Amino acid sequence: MDQRPSETSYSYSTFNQFPPPPTTPPKTNGKSIASLVLGILSIVIPYVGFILGIVAIVFASLSFKEIKRKGEQGKGLSIAGLVCGIIGTAVYGVIIVLAIIAIVIFAAATPDIYGTF
Repeated sequence: MDQRPSETSYSYSTFNQFPPPPTTPPKTNGKSIASLVLGILSIVIPYVGFILGIVAIVFASLSFKEIKRKGEQGKGLSIAGLVCGIIGTAVYGVIIVLAIIAIVIFAAATPDIYGTF
């Protein structure tokens, strides 16, 4: 007959056990934060928003690559910055094109008042 106690008969005490050390969450990518801020500014700031939107798109694409490589957080921020950057670039791009067309039409439609003398 085997005199060893079975494995289920041991009881474990939690009195002297320490809790596991807290793990730190992965840090948020800085470029994703910058893309979100620049994307929002590209919607809010007129005319300069076109350039800020392009920069936001560039930062978002760079942050996607870094997030995959380093395992950082901030993918949602990058997506939001990308969307805001695209919207800001598209809106102000259309406004700038319409302004240029209006200037060209206005310049071509003005009568030559100095040619009547």
